[in-house]
Amino acid sequence: MSKDKEIKTNAMRFLDKNKINYKKLVYECDEFIDGMEVAKKLGQPFEKTFKTLVTQGKSKNYFVFVLPVDKELDLKKAAKSVGEKSLEMIHVKDITKITGYIRGGCTPLGMKKQYFTTVHNSAENLETIFISGGKRGLQIEINPKELVKIICGKFDDIVFL
Repeated sequence: MSKDKEIKTNAMRFLDKNKINYKKLVYECDEFIDGMEVAKKLGQPFEKTFKTLVTQGKSKNYFVFVLPVDKELDLKKAAKSVGEKSLEMIHVKDITKITGYIRGGCTPLGMKKQYFTTVHNSAENLETIFISGGKRGLQIEINPKELVKIICGKFDDIVFL
């Protein structure tokens, strides 16, 4: 069995346990590259390729946002979406401690703790989207409605126009 076939991340185990269909896509990646570069490498449209960002609210709670790789998170819209006065992005050095994942491999699936997650509403009517598979070099193609259901999240407008 090849090394690529053996890859099982926490995200994939989470999906398997919950009987959610997904497709695994593997690409070469030795260091962090942004989501737009990942989309280019795999020939995926930006509007179907999503990144995962983690924030902390004034309440000290963490919140996860999943949005297209070519968009920017609007912290005011995001805060309103989760009922916080304000949000701040977490520091890169804290990603692993908070999520269990590394920068470039962060996914809303199978984190150390399930934080409330909002997926940008552009995904709601798409058949599938691409998200990180839980490590650099791995993407998962998944139905966005199944994603939101399994993580008990919601769809909302969270990006700058």
